[in-house]
Amino acid sequence: MVKVVPVVLAGGSGTRLWPLSRTQFPKQFLSLVGEQTMLQQTILRLNTLSTSTPMVICNEEHRFIAAEQLRAIDTPATIVLEPCGRNTAPALAIASLLSSQDDDPLLLVLAADHVIEDTTAFVDSIQRAIPMANSGKLVTFGIVPDSAHTGYGYIRTGAVIDAGHEVAQFVEKPSATVAQQYLDSGEYLWNSGMFLFRASRYLAELNQYRSDIASACEAAVATTESDLDFLRLDNDAFRACPAESIDFAVMERTKDAVVVPLNVGWNDIGAWSALWQVSAKSDEGNVVRGDNLLHDVSGCFLHGEERLIAAVGITDLVVIDTPDVLLVSDRERAQEVKHLVEQLKGQERQELNCHRKVFRPWGYYDSIDTGNRYQVKHITVKPGAKLSVQMHHHRAEHWVVVSGTAKVTNGDKTFLVAENESTYIPIGVVHALENPGKVPLELIEVQSGSYLGEDDIIRFEDNYGRCK
Repeated sequence: MVKVVPVVLAGGSGTRLWPLSRTQFPKQFLSLVGEQTMLQQTILRLNTLSTSTPMVICNEEHRFIAAEQLRAIDTPATIVLEPCGRNTAPALAIASLLSSQDDDPLLLVLAADHVIEDTTAFVDSIQRAIPMANSGKLVTFGIVPDSAHTGYGYIRTGAVIDAGHEVAQFVEKPSATVAQQYLDSGEYLWNSGMFLFRASRYLAELNQYRSDIASACEAAVATTESDLDFLRLDNDAFRACPAESIDFAVMERTKDAVVVPLNVGWNDIGAWSALWQVSAKSDEGNVVRGDNLLHDVSGCFLHGEERLIAAVGITDLVVIDTPDVLLVSDRERAQEVKHLVEQLKGQERQELNCHRKVFRPWGYYDSIDTGNRYQVKHITVKPGAKLSVQMHHHRAEHWVVVSGTAKVTNGDKTFLVAENESTYIPIGVVHALENPGKVPLELIEVQSGSYLGEDDIIRFEDNYGRCK
């Protein structure tokens, strides 16, 4: 039986779905369509396909989110941490090198943020592509277009070969006129960014066309270290690797590229308008999430998290209400959220990077109020979890337990703090917080001091390897 290893690329930032998708918690980790997150759906749709342990490639800062979401669906995986983003060609070189250490499997390369409605047809297409990949072809999957979309690259199909076509040409995102010509010709497919190939074949082609990328990745893998659930690459070697996509590095150059058409209800959720398109709608064409009161509203995407959304007489709008950001956009101009993201980058605003609720391996905190020299957080610690042993140079902390029991280290003393009790951590004192109980620990933390940034944390011990 042919061994197939799913390789899930989970390193994107998904900024066009801001403010739900943010740098520290991007769209692949959100539940946008259905109950499972995009990453979980990517893994689960392979349930009927015989595969080996999947490999997930993600950013260092997302490692605990990925691990927790995989545990939630009871799926063991190899989680490879990229020290920095270097695009898809290096990521797949890393996956190929790691996979070929024991054997030479087929790698099924998937993005962690795609919607695929017809899972049966998707798996069937993969199975039909396996013989071609097993014979040495580099298979990509092309989406059968249903519109003259200008946001995707295209693949021009050539001669029929087995279950697919030879790749005649890769083309960049076209103008509207050219896209319509592509659609009318029937010769073009959307470039999905999904692939199937033998690890050794990809490495051979990469060495032929981009030996600099192959060499840098070999150096990065040579000193790979295991850390908890993760594989860490050599930081300096990987950072020295050129950034390039697999399309430019290999697929546009190889003579062995073939494409298998996919007609499976695919969408990459590249904007709020795309999410509206794939979501269930009311009779008025609305997608509504959260508490709402609507009158004469149609064609809208409305997402609320805490407050009631009340709307009268609006059409074709996107309204996203989060605890710290309210976005209002024309639905057809939702792609232009990218301009707001650029402004946020220029102003170095925290709303680009993190939500008010921030997840950590031990639980999460919600910054419920901030002012001059103070910040108030609602902290939830999972049963059995412990925050790092740490200290701060610029802030003191006052902890009030709301529910559960806290085990507190405060200087040279360790003691329990029960509901409605509190403790005070002065500036510069080494401290730790642990939940020794069987139920979640909730507390209110009041910080006060001259600087309240998260980088004012000196860690001495940590159960999650964050002292590195």
